[in-house]
Amino acid sequence: MYQWWCKKFPEAEVTYVNAGIGGTTSQFGVARADSDLLSHGIDFTVVEFSVNDDNNAHFLETYEGLIRKIYGYPTAPAVLIVNSVRYDDGGNAQEQHVKVGKAYGIPCVSMKPTIYEKVLDGTFTSRDVTEDDLHPNDLGHSLMAEVITDFLEEVYADAFAGSGVEAAESGAIDNVTLLSENAYENSVRYRNDNCAEVLLSNEGFTVDNTPQNDIREIFRCGWTADKKGARICFNVKGTCIGVQYRQSVRQPTPIAHAIIDSDRAHAVVLDGNFKETWGDNLQLDTLAEHLPYDEHTVEIELVETHEDDQVPFYLVSVIGSGK
Repeated sequence: MYQWWCKKFPEAEVTYVNAGIGGTTSQFGVARADSDLLSHGIDFTVVEFSVNDDNNAHFLETYEGLIRKIYGYPTAPAVLIVNSVRYDDGGNAQEQHVKVGKAYGIPCVSMKPTIYEKVLDGTFTSRDVTEDDLHPNDLGHSLMAEVITDFLEEVYADAFAGSGVEAAESGAIDNVTLLSENAYENSVRYRNDNCAEVLLSNEGFTVDNTPQNDIREIFRCGWTADKKGARICFNVKGTCIGVQYRQSVRQPTPIAHAIIDSDRAHAVVLDGNFKETWGDNLQLDTLAEHLPYDEHTVEIELVETHEDDQVPFYLVSVIGSGK
């Protein structure tokens, strides 16, 4: 797709920004959109979370927040929604994402009625395009690029025919009727380098000062702990609260509880043991959703450790959303 832009506009200087992080959802995407994407002053972006988001109302809301965050940015970037697909069963979150696209007048392209249909009709086998029914191989990626650039060719032709859609202006999203409570558009991610105002106490968690050289170095700028009873507490303003932590394939690992507003009866279990084998997982758990907007205490406490723990518990961030 980058090559398409270079070919179509040979006099332009085209910069490619890859802000994708594998295995993550739009709930994380909206919390890092400012730092990882919008800070580059983008003109055009592809948004794709359709096989990591689930097909439910929660991810309709997080995705709407992400699209609003990008589309309403002062530089008024063009946005294209792309929906990938699971090639074993055709599953994705396209139903929710297309609702957002239609509401905001943002185009969507999908691999479901294109590449996946070619698998169903026998043109390709699933192994022709993917090794694991999820991640495209080289051919799968080239076919995805073809689906996207075919759409861009139509836009290009319409623009030069004088029938293109006028460029959106910043603030256009204000006239759209919300599809959800939209609690996630304003999300703040607290790590050890920006949490001074919200960190209430720390008993037994060690700051990780390892430099983060790339956004895909996901276990950085957090805290580690390996002793039962270690406790760290934050005071986070918002209506929705999430926590990111490492789930490791190196087991056993410690287990923690997350407690909101001292309500230990409804503590959320943060299990550092990953049930799959492909690698360590950046887990994002929603601790509370649609609380009254206010300051809420978020306490993380190690409740189970083992003599043979292979790695410590790693707390990556706490995310507060809503206004």
